[in-house]
Amino acid sequence: MTNRPPHQDGPRRRIRSRARALLTALLLTAVAGCSAGAATTSADSSATGGSGGTLVIGSTGTLPNPDTLIGGAGYEGTALVSFQIYDGLTRYDLSRADAPAPITSALATSWSVAPDGRTWTFTLRRGVTFQDGTAFDASSVVFNLDRYLKKGSPYYTAALGAAATEYAGDITQYRATDADHVVLVTSVRNGHFPEDLSHILIASPTAVRKYGTTGFAQHPVGTGPFAFVSQTPGQEIDLVANKHYWRGAPRLDRLVIKSLPDPAARTAALLSGDVNMIDYPNPDDIPTLQRDGVQIDTNSYDQIWYWILDESKAPWNNPLVRQAANYAINREAIAQDLLHGTASPAYQAAPKGTFAYDPNGNVYSYDPAKAKALLAQAGLAHGFTTTVTVPTAGSGNLLPVPISEAIQHDLAAVGITVQIRTIDWSTLLSAEAKGQVALGSDALAQSTTLFQSESLLPLFLGSNSPFWTGHYSDPAVDRLIAAASASTDQATRQQDYTQALARVTADAPWLFVVNDRNPRALSPKVHGFVQPQSWFVDLTKVWVSK
Repeated sequence: MTNRPPHQDGPRRRIRSRARALLTALLLTAVAGCSAGAATTSADSSATGGSGGTLVIGSTGTLPNPDTLIGGAGYEGTALVSFQIYDGLTRYDLSRADAPAPITSALATSWSVAPDGRTWTFTLRRGVTFQDGTAFDASSVVFNLDRYLKKGSPYYTAALGAAATEYAGDITQYRATDADHVVLVTSVRNGHFPEDLSHILIASPTAVRKYGTTGFAQHPVGTGPFAFVSQTPGQEIDLVANKHYWRGAPRLDRLVIKSLPDPAARTAALLSGDVNMIDYPNPDDIPTLQRDGVQIDTNSYDQIWYWILDESKAPWNNPLVRQAANYAINREAIAQDLLHGTASPAYQAAPKGTFAYDPNGNVYSYDPAKAKALLAQAGLAHGFTTTVTVPTAGSGNLLPVPISEAIQHDLAAVGITVQIRTIDWSTLLSAEAKGQVALGSDALAQSTTLFQSESLLPLFLGSNSPFWTGHYSDPAVDRLIAAASASTDQATRQQDYTQALARVTADAPWLFVVNDRNPRALSPKVHGFVQPQSWFVDLTKVWVSK
């Protein structure tokens, strides 16, 4: 069995490592949202029998390094590139729009965990080949884990090791028992381990050996639905359908991803036909696009836009003041009037598009009178002055300065005067990862997901996190999150997470503002696309008509 040295300092060291991984993802991810109505999909009945065509997607950020985990474009890069070229042992089932995407089988057909909660046995899928014809088996899994986790491997690099920390950092031992089975051992009980493994992507050992670690990024080979053809690094990547894909050949002939970070450029490219699908259309452009026959697909997913309040400073250390501020916000106006339906009001800590959401847990309606009463109860009937650091743009941040200005207006109406300090996204996150708030403000505006990676939840809500979270601490929340993380029973985890986030909602360490709805704009020639409740997408059923 392959062994790795145990982590020093236990969970805290793992959390610090994951904080660095999270910072890397947040710095480079570009995510967004649209229409607060019901989920929509381009999978119309007229498209059921079609196939072929080239799907050209305009993405909001720089494209990733296509070498498995290295990425560099966050979850958007994972969704549009990495998950198209590669598979993990598990995958997200992205075929439906009416529930959060569950984990299902991929390169492993089944798995079980021993009574110790740490020893996992995976049965591998037979008959799978990599896009270069190499057969997939248990030795392929061990080769890739060596590449990510074993510093003595000739194909290990510090970049791969750092990228693997978030999802494979708890793996201490691994081995193949035969060609069809692998055993993985984690340092602690980890109920979300199957979900973590969807991100541990499996590359062709033949290709890695042929091209070397440096060259493999120019010749990436996986088992995924699309095979690499060519790229302009960071700007464009061309893929072709993998006709031998184990789930069945994709309907598309080709998939092209282009980096178009400017929203106006994305809209123009869609209208001109240079691309036929874009992520995050500018909300103001949606009526124009719809008049041109463009479909706008949206859905709830695991995202929240919020202010973190510094509980180490008065008066934010008083829960009555934090609750008052939450009652003062007109979320509906922000979601509908300012963001033109590109987000939904967030009345609780749990985003609606996650399994921990409680439909009966919406607390903070727009109630300025109640906000004033709570401030008076806290001894602040005449209000107070505070400061907030706001990014000018960045991952999933929608329209951060206008949103904050709307909040500033609402808080002023109940006596809270806010000074807004703007900063670029990367500087804000660099300070946050060091346990600081940029510009020394009393609050920080940002967005995040909570459950796309359950292993990161303690960074946002746990006591003594190395990541700046406003110094929030509730031992009961810590216990519930830890219990949920250790359980392999989905119902137990859901119950524990829901209870934990109910406490967070009541404690109000954040201003809960809006949840992004992740819009995409599609040409009327694009068919079969399903907008899931996820960052990620399944493009195997999509086709493009002439």
